[in-house]
Amino acid sequence: MISKAKTPEAYLAELPPERKEVVAKLRQVILDNLPEGFEETMNYGMIGYVVPHSIYPGGYHCTPEMPLPFMSLASQKNHIGFYHMGIYAEPELMEWFTSEYPKHSSRKLDMGKSCIRFKNMKDIPYALLGELVRKMSVDEWIALYEKNIKR
Repeated sequence: MISKAKTPEAYLAELPPERKEVVAKLRQVILDNLPEGFEETMNYGMIGYVVPHSIYPGGYHCTPEMPLPFMSLASQKNHIGFYHMGIYAEPELMEWFTSEYPKHSSRKLDMGKSCIRFKNMKDIPYALLGELVRKMSVDEWIALYEKNIKR
């Protein structure tokens, strides 16, 4: 579900109450743990966390006028999506996360390449997600992006 909201606050205001509470809490976990240099924005109709052009002028290789994406948060039709590009690009980070997840949630991990899907809003491992957010700096993400993704 792509939003036309211009700010994260406007995005949250569009959500139904049960979704708003969960997405707002996830957003706060991200903001509380986000390494210096990343910026919160609206990106691709979702709340996004990016490396701004002031740090990485080349932007995203697919769309250079857009800042380099790192994470996103979205209320989708059947789930809440927590997108972390670093987990897709760094196998060690993926291994860490998938081995830690069962220690923090009784639910089976529902995950795509970079998307962690939460269908049950009552069993989200907020502390684990905060730890995941802290695990990669802007410089580490840029180096990983240039090594693995930008060819």
